[in-house]
Amino acid sequence: MPRITARSNTLISLLLLCVSTLAASQQPSPIAQLNESGHILFGGHMTPYLIRRLPVSSYPGLPASIQEQLNRRGCLIPQTYEAHRPENVIHASLEDRGASDWAVLCSAQGTVSLLVFFTGNSGQAFTLATAPETERLQTHDSSGVLGFNWGIDPATPEQLREARAGTEHRSPLLDHDALADTLVDHHTIYHFYLKSAWVVLEMQN
Repeated sequence: MPRITARSNTLISLLLLCVSTLAASQQPSPIAQLNESGHILFGGHMTPYLIRRLPVSSYPGLPASIQEQLNRRGCLIPQTYEAHRPENVIHASLEDRGASDWAVLCSAQGTVSLLVFFTGNSGQAFTLATAPETERLQTHDSSGVLGFNWGIDPATPEQLREARAGTEHRSPLLDHDALADTLVDHHTIYHFYLKSAWVVLEMQN
């Protein structure tokens, strides 16, 4: 029977260490922490903030190709301070009537991007707006802790016509959905895709 010497033990230990290191390096690292907190200068004072986020896997209805692209970008989905269920991922007919499109707020490396995925565009994203996460914060309760205030929703043609009632400008043909882009408790603008371009619809104040 072969003798195991001290030299053999050393070689075996080195081999096991190499295997362990290689295995650890192949483990997926977390894309980011779900909750972001800290302090920023707000109203002349250092003020605490909390941003809650969800992973892409919290939205099982998203097509696999879109989930894959969001994960490649390192996206987490920021939630407004008033959220009670997963939000800021919407499914609507944004390109044309009857289309099956998606819009997502993607938070990655401190920046939030409003991404739109048209069905006929091979899953490629169109970036409609971007902003640093810490520029979309506001107070919302007696704690004084700032919360995230950017939210998106679909807006049907009927909702658009109602919102535009009383405006002086002639309405475009409102036969498909728009993207409602909201700063909570402040204002909402409506992005409408018309003739291969995005327009912002004027609404009654």
